Amino acid sequence: MNRREFTRAAAGLVCATACATPVRPAFAQALYPDKPLTFVVPYPPGGAADQFARPFAQWLGDAVHQSVIIENRAGANGNIGSAYVARRMPADGYAFLLGSTSTLAINPHIYPSMGYSVLDDLQPVTLTHRMPNVLVVGADTPYRTLDELIAAARQQPGKLEYGSAGIGNTMHMAAELFQLRASIRLLHIPYKGGPEALNDLLGGRIPMMFHNLPAIVPLVQAGKLRALAIADDKRSPLLPNVPTLRESGVPDATSVVWNGTLVRRGTPAAIVEELSARMGSVLGNPEFRRNLTAQGYEVLSSTPAQFDALLRKDYAAMGDLVKRANIRME
Repeated sequence: MNRREFTRAAAGLVCATACATPVRPAFAQALYPDKPLTFVVPYPPGGAADQFARPFAQWLGDAVHQSVIIENRAGANGNIGSAYVARRMPADGYAFLLGSTSTLAINPHIYPSMGYSVLDDLQPVTLTHRMPNVLVVGADTPYRTLDELIAAARQQPGKLEYGSAGIGNTMHMAAELFQLRASIRLLHIPYKGGPEALNDLLGGRIPMMFHNLPAIVPLVQAGKLRALAIADDKRSPLLPNVPTLRESGVPDATSVVWNGTLVRRGTPAAIVEELSARMGSVLGNPEFRRNLTAQGYEVLSSTPAQFDALLRKDYAAMGDLVKRANIRME
């Protein structure tokens, strides 16, 4: 089978497995892609983003019969890599970004200048996965339930410390939302990254923090941390005995980190739809999902329009939370 025949066959399979995707023009199926793709990850190698991006790039490369090359462009909480795709890469669908709640919905409200506009310069392609945040405490702390922690916070307003990966990170925003909904005041200790905060939590130097599910599951299962509540609308099968915040009496405090792919705004619609469908075929593959699901990633996919709607909704919600919590870069 030659490349053109392979591309048409793959496109037909995508149409069969992703019926929500509209029929795409024949020229897009026949001509795209005909060279390697660049996958920009706006964080350093080896982190949680890479744990998803590297297998995804390999599977996507097989699906499109082209190499998918990862470029880690870290800095400014994801702004550097995001601006690289939004302003410097061609709008042709050959470079795409791994974006997240943090980079796309929170950063615009706390950074005075990011070098690009999320809503004007980036085009959503598909959601890829979501990760709920979990409220965890050190194994040596006295807090065994959320009620006990809230009671302690109310006895010493503004003194009970929590760590985060930095100002405006999703861990920070989860804690700010929790404080608003629980009517308590905590003391924020921002770190330069999630691993540093987690190390201090494990070492007993801070008592609590919100962290994403994949990072804390093995530590909770090993008894090194205690999970008090999950900031999602449902329990996790990996931690079935950990209640949601709503179940624990703190409603409307959901904090789920979503991730997705985006290209530069102006990329032809046919190419966006084609790329979304190809990615959707990978994201829907049970074999691809199996290992990531076991780690705590909830793999999913969407149409470009669905991703765009979620982005705009959370963009507005995070802007409101930033204002209410008076969050600003120091």
